Amino acid sequence: MGASSTSERLTTALQVNKRVCGWNLTTLRFPLVSRSARRNSPARFGSMLSCSRRESLPAPGRHRGLIPEWDTETRTDIRTVLQHAAGLGPLHAGCWDEAGTGSYREVIDVSWGDPHRAGVKPLSFVRQVLAACLYPQLMDGDKLMVDVKQRAQRLLETCAGGSVGSYSDTAGIPQIIQSVSEYILRRDGGVPCHPENIYITPGSQWALTNILKVLVNSEASPRTGVLIPVPCHSTTIVSLTALGAVAVPYYLSEERGWALEVEMLQQALDSAKGVCNPVALYIINPGNPIMFKFYKILKFWTCFVSYKRALAEIGAPLSDTVELASFHTASKGLMGECGLRAGYVELVNLDPAVMKYIDNLFSNSCPVLGQVALDVMVNPPQPGDPSYPLYLKHIRASLAENVRRVEEVINSFPSFSCQSLEGGAFAFPRVFLPPKAIEKAKAGLQPDTFYCMRLLEEAGLLFSPGTEYGQMEGTYHIRFCIMTPTDTMEEILKRLSTFHKQFMREFA
Repeated sequence: MGASSTSERLTTALQVNKRVCGWNLTTLRFPLVSRSARRNSPARFGSMLSCSRRESLPAPGRHRGLIPEWDTETRTDIRTVLQHAAGLGPLHAGCWDEAGTGSYREVIDVSWGDPHRAGVKPLSFVRQVLAACLYPQLMDGDKLMVDVKQRAQRLLETCAGGSVGSYSDTAGIPQIIQSVSEYILRRDGGVPCHPENIYITPGSQWALTNILKVLVNSEASPRTGVLIPVPCHSTTIVSLTALGAVAVPYYLSEERGWALEVEMLQQALDSAKGVCNPVALYIINPGNPIMFKFYKILKFWTCFVSYKRALAEIGAPLSDTVELASFHTASKGLMGECGLRAGYVELVNLDPAVMKYIDNLFSNSCPVLGQVALDVMVNPPQPGDPSYPLYLKHIRASLAENVRRVEEVINSFPSFSCQSLEGGAFAFPRVFLPPKAIEKAKAGLQPDTFYCMRLLEEAGLLFSPGTEYGQMEGTYHIRFCIMTPTDTMEEILKRLSTFHKQFMREFA
């Protein structure tokens, strides 16, 4: 593929980005590619580059033709320390409270994007619909709301034999696919959405990995490249490493709320010259790094603009030729139903031959219960429905207050800076570590890993260090899930405050 096609893809990506909330995106993950990237084969699958040490990466483009290498095997796994906390080995220090009495007997693990694991109560409407589908006799009594019974009955009618224990079509239950299609149509203000382009999948990561298999040609020379953001979730790096493709990092602007900037994309492309052939742009909600963006909590979907809508508004020929794969999941966001493993992918402008191949590739259909949850996600209770008041109360109580408190408290700490949490599930604040702490850490650990290890040992908080996701050279971050019960979040912030003050005094 020539340089002109690469330039065209970059121009298209930038045009789409500029249409989405002024670069500060409220979106999900959308690999963006040109049709010409796969014109010669409906099934160009293979691998993506292995990458060597997961440290703070040098800025892309600093050396033309040189791409930082990442090593997923040598990253420090902070969760191994949790084993010691559970009694499988000694900690370097006890988990002490503010008085030094060692009363932090419970480790609070907010390193995962799993709201229920963190103690968030499931949405009542979701669980009631699931329960009624599993045990229809529940609908005979008066303990369930009318809208719960109606939803469960409608969903059971879509299942073969009227049971969630039956198989479904490969792409998913047709009626639920139609619900997803109608949801996307509403979301995008009337931009056409065709059900035949939607696949319900056992989680978005499964779908993403299989789409990457289609994109990447393991036998190509130069190798296939994918532009990925920094920070980027380690799961993505593992997928790329397993496939063997070249991961081409582009850095988001932390000072601008993790915005995607033209210069950084161009630098990333420059760094790929002579190394690989970039065919896709991978996007993970720049407004809140390394995690899916669910819709703005306080404004309830009013500011969301998808990449698909932005692409459509650009008009022909780009809107008819640029290929787009968009992913969503019931695991993250307001649902938090991680264990049900349900998501979907919508494919736009793909060649019919490729779609036929994908239809065979996506033969691992999502479990029916997960599809039921997905239907509830795209069709939540509406104003006037009996279940709506409780649904609304749950969302506001469990999410909005945490967003406000995390921003307020973290930014009040000395040597901390936290960007606005615009609906994301994680906070990713920057911590300005003192030179003495950096020097001590580098004897064996990355500085922010050292900070997180001490935080776990002394405060009983399990966070993730920013080095596991990539960050600008010379910067350090911590990452933690904010989707917890409000009382848990208050305890987290209290422990963090006490620990940080002690840590800064120690290394002043």
